[in-house]
Amino acid sequence: MGRCADDVFCSKICNGDPVTRRSTRLEDIAALAGVSISTASRALNDHPAVNDRTKQKIWKLAREHDYPFRRYMPAGPIGASGTIALVTPRPQGREGRLYDPFMLELLAGVGEAARERDCDLVMSHVSPGNIDELNAAMTTSRADGVIFLGQSTLHTAFNRMAETDGRFVVWGAELPDQAYCSIGSDNINGGRRATAHLARLGRKRIVFLGDLDPPEANQRQRGYAEALEAAGLGVDPDLIVPAHFEVESAEGSVDSMLRRGLEFEGIVCASDLIALGAVRALLHAGKRVPQDVSVIGFDNVPFSRYARPALSTIAQDVMKAGRLMVSRLLDHAGQGGGRSERIPTDLIVRETCGG
Repeated sequence: MGRCADDVFCSKICNGDPVTRRSTRLEDIAALAGVSISTASRALNDHPAVNDRTKQKIWKLAREHDYPFRRYMPAGPIGASGTIALVTPRPQGREGRLYDPFMLELLAGVGEAARERDCDLVMSHVSPGNIDELNAAMTTSRADGVIFLGQSTLHTAFNRMAETDGRFVVWGAELPDQAYCSIGSDNINGGRRATAHLARLGRKRIVFLGDLDPPEANQRQRGYAEALEAAGLGVDPDLIVPAHFEVESAEGSVDSMLRRGLEFEGIVCASDLIALGAVRALLHAGKRVPQDVSVIGFDNVPFSRYARPALSTIAQDVMKAGRLMVSRLLDHAGQGGGRSERIPTDLIVRETCGG
């Protein structure tokens, strides 16, 4: 790399001294990148004439040296103090499926929190599925930070990415040896409370209905198992029944249980959509809810209170989740998003379980 246009600027960088925003000029960024000033300017404006690799390099340098390149981007209709990008990993379970009512609620929580901080919110079209795609999502984003709505199978990849780029926060479960910041609900306690409530009602044969691959649902099943053991009921593997996060899948799973003659008196569901499918199947089969079978969902999405019978569920505080993710991202920019946090879950008793 050649000499910088500003020797004082170069000496500060080489000596590891902090470089203020005022001292960083466009020609300095160009010199550090080894490109012309016009190329640096075009890259900062996301011009198609500059290849992605060069853009990523220049954006990274601009961020590292606090160069205010946001003002050189095309202006939006209203000025904002920052921009947050939302990225959904490749779908697994409910993650990445924006039509899921809970995901829509979570988006609203993030959106309201971003608006409170005068930030624009951008939904990315990318859906990363490995470390290379995650890195590409980060380095090609001109946003101040990225919120990943779900972990999918990317826990290890997020750990690796956190070593080099801390401008992200993840919605999801806290996992062992986690090096990145995640905000999520207390899934274990939620599953435990739902199951313990059914046990207190005298239900002894309690089903867990849900997809166990996503880490959040897996933690809910762990809480279910802990509550059964605490109630002296034990865990029957036949009562752990798979169902995707869709009404039709849950309905099919309950239909199958009934056809096989499986005896059960309660169902703890991994989501409200699953619970709705379970109730539909039970009612179609002539079962009474909750007299014959009690059902509890998870999420407390708006339709749960309007369903008939109204759905008992475990509530997640999506507004608090949105505020935490946005604050972790903006207040700890470049520092790994700060500490992870679990949001308390609450049991909401309505008509499908009674008591």
